[in-house]
Amino acid sequence: MSGGWFGRRARSRQMESVPDGIALKCEGCEEIVFARELERSLRVCPKCGHHHRLSARERLAITVDGGSFAEMDAALVSEDPIGFPGYTEKLRAAQEATGLPEALITGEATLDGRPIVIGVADFAFMGGSMGSVYGEKIARAMERGLERSLPIIVFSASGGARMQEGLLALMQMAKTAAAVRRVADARLPYISVLTNPTTGGVFASYASLADVTLAEPGAIVGFAGRRVGRQDLGAHLPANFQTSEFQHEHGIVDRLVARKEMRPTLSFLLRFFMEGRADGG
Repeated sequence: MSGGWFGRRARSRQMESVPDGIALKCEGCEEIVFARELERSLRVCPKCGHHHRLSARERLAITVDGGSFAEMDAALVSEDPIGFPGYTEKLRAAQEATGLPEALITGEATLDGRPIVIGVADFAFMGGSMGSVYGEKIARAMERGLERSLPIIVFSASGGARMQEGLLALMQMAKTAAAVRRVADARLPYISVLTNPTTGGVFASYASLADVTLAEPGAIVGFAGRRVGRQDLGAHLPANFQTSEFQHEHGIVDRLVARKEMRPTLSFLLRFFMEGRADGG
C-alpha cells in the first residue's frame, strides 16, 4: 500500500536504511528521492513536480551566465534600530547559517549574454523578511538599472516585512514601490519572479508591481496565508487559495513557469523587451 498510515511507515523504514545525505523525503509527495537525482532536476521532485526551495546562490547559478555575476552592496548589513530583544543574535545566526550578509543578494550579471540587474531573496535568512537593508538593496538595484539602462529581474521568497524592525520595515513597502515607479517611468523592463513563499509586505509592494510577473508552480503567493484568510472572511476558500495557480487564475501572475523553463523564459522576455527598445519601441 503506497498511501495512508502504512505507506508512511514504509517510507519511514526506507529512510532509516538510507545513509544521511544520499536521499530525502519529498515535501510534496513524501516519496523517497535520491539527492543526486533531485539536484539534476534543479531540486524539482521527479515524481510529483514539487519545487523545493533554492538558496539565493543556487538560484543565481541556474539563472545567469556562469562567472558573470558581480554583487552589489555586499557590505550593507542590518543593525538593531529599535532594540528588539534577541534580534542581533538572530541576525548573526542567519548570517552564519546562510553565508549571506542579508536576506537579499543584488548585482549585475548577464543572461544569455544580455546584461541585467538581478536580485534574489533567500528564505533561509530569517524567512526572507524585508527590513531596512533589504528594502535599500531593492531600491539601489532599481537605481542601478536606471543609471545603466538595464532590465531588472527580482526573485522573491519572503514571509513579508521583518517584525524586528517595526515601522522601519513597513516603510520599505512604500520605498520599493516608489523605486519601481521610477523604473516604469523610464520605460525599463522589470520582471518579478514569485517563488515559494512570497507573502506579506513583499507581495504587497515591489513583487507584484512588475511589467511581467512570473511564478513557480505550487508556490504560496498572497498577502495573507490561507488560515488568516479563512479567519477574516469566515467563509470556505478554494483549495488552491493563495497559491501561484490561484493568482494566475485571477490575473495577478502572468504566467506559471516551471523551474527548468525559467531561464529560457527570462531570456525570451529580455530579448522581446530590449530589442524593442533598441528599435525605438
